[in-house]
Amino acid sequence: MLDAAPTKDTLLEVNNIEVIYNHVILVLKGVSLTVPKGQIVALLGGNGAGKTTTLKAISNLLASERGEVTKGSIVYREERVQDLDPATLVTKGVVQVMEGRHCFEHLTVEENLLTGAYTRKASSAEIAADLEMVYEYFPRLRERRRSQAGYTSGGEQQMVAIGRALMSKPETILLDEPSMGLAPQLVEEIFQIVKNLNEKEGATFLLAEQNTNVALRFAHYGYIMESGRIVMDGPAADLRENPDVKEFYLGMSEDGRKSFRDVRSYRRRKRWLS
Repeated sequence: MLDAAPTKDTLLEVNNIEVIYNHVILVLKGVSLTVPKGQIVALLGGNGAGKTTTLKAISNLLASERGEVTKGSIVYREERVQDLDPATLVTKGVVQVMEGRHCFEHLTVEENLLTGAYTRKASSAEIAADLEMVYEYFPRLRERRRSQAGYTSGGEQQMVAIGRALMSKPETILLDEPSMGLAPQLVEEIFQIVKNLNEKEGATFLLAEQNTNVALRFAHYGYIMESGRIVMDGPAADLRENPDVKEFYLGMSEDGRKSFRDVRSYRRRKRWLS
């Protein structure tokens, strides 16, 4: 498996990193990936594959869980950033939207959004303009702006989490499991908004996602993880047509849709791990 070579347009480079928890548990095993400026890159795989750990390694949130990067490097805009604290990384344009739609439940939707601009040195007019931009992308949040975030729906809380990230004026957004727990219609809505933000605002996304089918329809490039390793990567359009991806991740094969009984032994049969 060959990763895409970094270019002058590469924002983020993860180079052969290993992550260990509690000094003994090896979770990531030589993970490498690149994120070009202005693209949506999907990090795919099942639960426990290492996707969230990869995002937390990039955003420097591992220490709170007794994890650390023990080998390799993480470079953003040609600067090694793995030893920076998370707040400093945010000021450099990298922000993570955590899995689970974390909101300040007792604050209103609008108060939650405004917390995203807390680290910025911006005028009230600039912040008001950015808030209006968020409401244009998430009109439902405008309707719920005075509601306590804890009483909004799961889809609305995901919108709040993404909108709050936008208020920090990020260049790159690390988006962790945006579809988790949402109805299919809401998943489509969230991913369409991500696409619009990418195309209209120039936001770069690295998103971790179990819903391979949806992610590959919206992403430009994809990496597939298994057991802490990258096992396949390529343009999203190519991955969608790859027979292994179709069978093992989209539930399809040349013979049609597979049942769980047909594919449950896939770990023993994957050609790219043989």
